[in-house]
Amino acid sequence: MKNSVLRQNLVSVAGRRAASAALAFALGIVTVVGPSSAQGQTWKESVLYSFTGADGKPEGGLIVDARGNLYGTTSQGGASSDGTVFKVSSEGKFAVLRNFNGSRPLAGLIMDAQGNLYGTTSEGGASNDGVVFKLSSRGKFAVLSSVTGAYGPNPGAGLILDAKGNLYGTASQGGASNDGVVFKLSKGKETVLYSFTGGADGAHPEAGLIMDAMGSVYGTTSQGGASNDGVVFKLTP
Repeated sequence: MKNSVLRQNLVSVAGRRAASAALAFALGIVTVVGPSSAQGQTWKESVLYSFTGADGKPEGGLIVDARGNLYGTTSQGGASSDGTVFKVSSEGKFAVLRNFNGSRPLAGLIMDAQGNLYGTTSEGGASNDGVVFKLSSRGKFAVLSSVTGAYGPNPGAGLILDAKGNLYGTASQGGASNDGVVFKLSKGKETVLYSFTGGADGAHPEAGLIMDAMGSVYGTTSQGGASNDGVVFKLTP
């Protein structure tokens, strides 16, 4: 009889402990989830500038300088409806830095240590296959390279810049197999670093590149590879 009562007491204590643990766990969930959900609502959006259509339609990303000014491109709008390079100051003041005529930049920009801007257009140039351009910190515009079909027409991605001032980019078409290229621009001379074949190595790189400290570049292709669904690639000097 005593053993039976003892077992019942132990079961009762175990049950109370389990119930307490379950309640503590539930309260813990409430404690964790509650503030997290509330914190998710503390982000506040501020519209710095609202485009009207005539001043452009941005499709690429932004860059920011040391003073908090933002720079970007539009693929439409501007004086010729062919896109612009624009600046939005840290106070939200909008200014067009360059109006394109027959070029249409799709990607964002990069900036060097002197404040010069570099970018690409998907059209325009000598062959209407796009250009690589520079817009100096003083507003002077220059075409660094007029892209041709052999080097990869219609570049739609942005550029990267190495420590020596060389520019690197991709084109989703062109090259030996018309499956896209990775190119380098040095002192106005364009060189194809790699021409995709459309097989296991990939095809049609549509995004930009990144570079590591050793000078190797990395990127992606939208097609090719084992399942023709694209690859991640590395190019080593």
